[in-house]
Amino acid sequence: MLKTNQERVVEFLLQCQPGPPRPRVNWGVDHDGKPYILPSIGGITVNIEAGDPAFGWAGDHVEPGVSCTANTQKPREHPNVSLQLFSCVGNKAKVISGEMKGATGCVIGHHGGSEHVVVDFPREVKEQMSYDDKIIIYAKGQGLELINYPDIMLYNLDPRLLKEMKIEKSGEDKLKVPVTTVVPAVCMGAGVGEAHVAKGDYDIMTSDPGTVEKYQLDKLRFGDFVVLMDHDNRYGRGYRQGAITIGIVMHSDCRSAGHGPGVTTLMTCKTSLIEPVIDPQANIINLLDMGSAPKDE
Repeated sequence: MLKTNQERVVEFLLQCQPGPPRPRVNWGVDHDGKPYILPSIGGITVNIEAGDPAFGWAGDHVEPGVSCTANTQKPREHPNVSLQLFSCVGNKAKVISGEMKGATGCVIGHHGGSEHVVVDFPREVKEQMSYDDKIIIYAKGQGLELINYPDIMLYNLDPRLLKEMKIEKSGEDKLKVPVTTVVPAVCMGAGVGEAHVAKGDYDIMTSDPGTVEKYQLDKLRFGDFVVLMDHDNRYGRGYRQGAITIGIVMHSDCRSAGHGPGVTTLMTCKTSLIEPVIDPQANIINLLDMGSAPKDE
């Protein structure tokens, strides 16, 4: 078992609500110059959830599950900034009002393009939800550390999810981490250069068909754990040869230049202290109870 400081990690209750879909006000234009009008960020997305393919939808930047915000009018201000910063992947979410009061879900990431926290709920819950419903997120994870691996930094990661990720020791100072997909550094696009990774995401660019096929990026699913090669996310997002970052896929493929499936950072190191191990089952739905029971008993 990995030794952490989880007993000292602060837990907040954060309140939010579903954020309505936010369409473009004009045509979108894809990386080949073709215009489109399609579903995009936000909303209670009824027919898409963790475990579903991140490719192939008639949409762009689609957020699976329920896209949550604490401030629908000013998404980049308080309290929505706090919601983004302190919500972590694996956090439990609970509906506290409306028809589905008592239903539980799970945070699977946060999206910088929309300032939403994405929460997975079962379809039967989403079908009965409204945009006035209130949701509490049991936010815990920022500040989590690996005591015996100080050079591996953790962000946006609930301690309960860390325990379930089937991470194993590799030699004296390395950890083996299961992932579904290896993503080369050249593919990382929108979001590179951000000052820190405790909110938002960044995108795996998918505009080159040959690269998508070579690395099987079109097989990605929402909730997959992936390794970003030669990317250092310790103090922002950027290229560093030999660095390793582990993230989770939390929004769909995109059509605009420089974009693609979005990744929320979970683990990162300056050098190759993380050894990625390919496991097709390395998806959050295989590790946590994702709220399959629609209501508490």
